[in-house]
Amino acid sequence: MKVAELGNPVRRGWLDRQGLRLVAKPYLSGAFATQRLLERLSVENVPLKDLTGGRDGGIVSGPLFRRVYVTDPEHGVPFVGSKDMQLADFTTLPLLSKDDAESKLAILKLKSGMTLISRSGFNAGRRAYVRPDMADFWSSEDVVTVEPDAGRIAPGYLYAFLSSRFGEVLVRGGVYGSAVRHISPDHIGEIRVPRFGDAAEKEIHELVQEAAELRAAFQKGITEATRDLFSTAGLEDLLDLRWHEQGRDLGFVRRGLSTTTLRALNFQPRARSIGKRLASVEHVTLGEVCAGGMLGSGVRFKRIDAESDHGAVRLIGQRQAFWLRPEGRWISPEQAPPGIFASDETVMVAAQGTLGENEVFCRPFLVTGSWCDHAYSQHFLRVVSGDSCFAGAYLFALLRSEPVFRLLRSMSVGGKQQDIHEELRKSIPVPVLTEVDRDRIAATVRAAYKQRDEADVKEDLALAKLDEAVALHAGAATS
Repeated sequence: MKVAELGNPVRRGWLDRQGLRLVAKPYLSGAFATQRLLERLSVENVPLKDLTGGRDGGIVSGPLFRRVYVTDPEHGVPFVGSKDMQLADFTTLPLLSKDDAESKLAILKLKSGMTLISRSGFNAGRRAYVRPDMADFWSSEDVVTVEPDAGRIAPGYLYAFLSSRFGEVLVRGGVYGSAVRHISPDHIGEIRVPRFGDAAEKEIHELVQEAAELRAAFQKGITEATRDLFSTAGLEDLLDLRWHEQGRDLGFVRRGLSTTTLRALNFQPRARSIGKRLASVEHVTLGEVCAGGMLGSGVRFKRIDAESDHGAVRLIGQRQAFWLRPEGRWISPEQAPPGIFASDETVMVAAQGTLGENEVFCRPFLVTGSWCDHAYSQHFLRVVSGDSCFAGAYLFALLRSEPVFRLLRSMSVGGKQQDIHEELRKSIPVPVLTEVDRDRIAATVRAAYKQRDEADVKEDLALAKLDEAVALHAGAATS
């Protein structure tokens, strides 16, 4: 059982500062210890609500509303929920009706430089920075938007503080509830932010902003690589697929069946038309490309938890794999088989799940750069090229496309938890193109992932400089 520090018991004054809420979390989570540390700093501490501006004081939790989704980008705006704000790739965001968004929900429109805080559910307390490419997105009512007053505080510095280990305990220390956890915007407004001077705050802000711009460039790069592949192959028509506008697959007939599969979904006419269109250009199959590599699931193994500073590695599962910064558990690699790691430019496809539109099942990501240090669960389909003519980065540009995503979904097998049919997935057509074209597309993907890694380095450096500033003005180490 977790208890408070015996030498530092909860005091009556603390309860007053918590509005007489009789919950233990703020005291056990370290929130009050962090507050006292910040109060000892030799610099000014300012309530967050005095540093924000805009509508409703700049700290906004939108109203409950009936969500109307659309499929046509011309009539919709990208919609970010408390889980989606963690994503590295926003291509798959749902579209909220533009009429509703611009008329009744204008307060939920995001602005570059805002800090987002998820306010309810499993993800309560997570923070994200609004990148330049998110400026025309809308947020849900489950997200608190914090709009800094640029005349009072640099947006990147405010985000760095809220996302730091100090901000972590202060934000999450205010979580309340049992079955469904919540954070009150009023609590967020009372968080005190230390001011270290223009020079220090500007340096931290610039690092955070540069990281945001690099992540926007990552998004642009991988999107351009996919568009380049389909355009060069003469398959531009597949880029604007409009899957849901094609009608449902009802009353179709399929003859010449074999023992490979008898499931109707595997013969879905809409998906088969995609396969035929891909096969209409010069191609090889995915099975042929991966013949000397790998096209299968990872190894199953027992997880042995370990401390991150004792040789442990982070284990990435399907939920965390698509976040900007994964938060998987730490395990001992010595107690696991070698197959938990992935080679450079392995394409990982989420291979187990359900068929919901917002589920990650059949969505891919690329293992490269710093992500080669992580371990991966067996729930991914590992696509490793065995043909030097087809780099993993090139395959990723293809597999992340909407047409191939729909093709993979049509190859589902299983009951509640779906998997991707072992034989059918080998038949996916891979456009050949010329060597110059393939190299160009792969280079675009590689450059994008390097920008993503560089963004992580800059953000980590910003947090390190914040730690240094706290230690300097506290007169002691903060660890």
